[in-house]
Amino acid sequence: MKPEEIKLTDWTRIFFGKVPPEFYVELILRGFLVYALLMMAMRLLGKRMSTQMSRLDMAALVALASAIGVPMLSPTNGILPAFIIAVIIVAITRALSVIAVKNQKFEQLTQGGLDTLVQDGVMRLDVMRQVRITRERLFAQLRSENLHHLGLVKRLYMEANGSFTLIKNEQSQPGLLVLPDWDKAFIGEKLHSTNIEICKECGAQKPRSAENASNVQCENCGAREWTKAVLGK
Repeated sequence: MKPEEIKLTDWTRIFFGKVPPEFYVELILRGFLVYALLMMAMRLLGKRMSTQMSRLDMAALVALASAIGVPMLSPTNGILPAFIIAVIIVAITRALSVIAVKNQKFEQLTQGGLDTLVQDGVMRLDVMRQVRITRERLFAQLRSENLHHLGLVKRLYMEANGSFTLIKNEQSQPGLLVLPDWDKAFIGEKLHSTNIEICKECGAQKPRSAENASNVQCENCGAREWTKAVLGK
């Protein structure tokens, strides 16, 4: 459109655009065809598309959305190109999935691997930095699982699709507090402090040989701040 044709008071153009009225009837047919195309493509891509998606699934879904959006709204573009693109996307995704099933290295390269964020009540800060998970994000995940300290965690995994898998300790051990420090009333209600000193950064226990020393470096993360571990009442 030319600049002089754009007017803020032109409500007909704003709401209906510059297409003939017949196009809105055509939109009904286009809507049915595009919906059928999308359902067919999702069905061919497999059951994973209706659960937690991998990187390949996410890329396929974004590509499908891009291909379908143009013919849905543009009267000058036909539906056939969208069908062709959908067939190509489905074929590529299914082929990559078959290769990934047969080749574990290829699967890890294309879809990522599993990372251990917490091991035996101790945070692995180096792994957390690699996957860009902050302490507060991890604490929020544990709080959502109704956990109050790291001593309750045997393992916390981050799956390839970004979801978390939690394995709890069979018996609670003293650990680092994951509740906010300012909520002292709730902390006092649920937990009590122990005499065990742990790293304030990662939750690793202070070496017994350095129990009476103050400026000791944590063997797990290198921090020098220590705090008392907590345990459920």
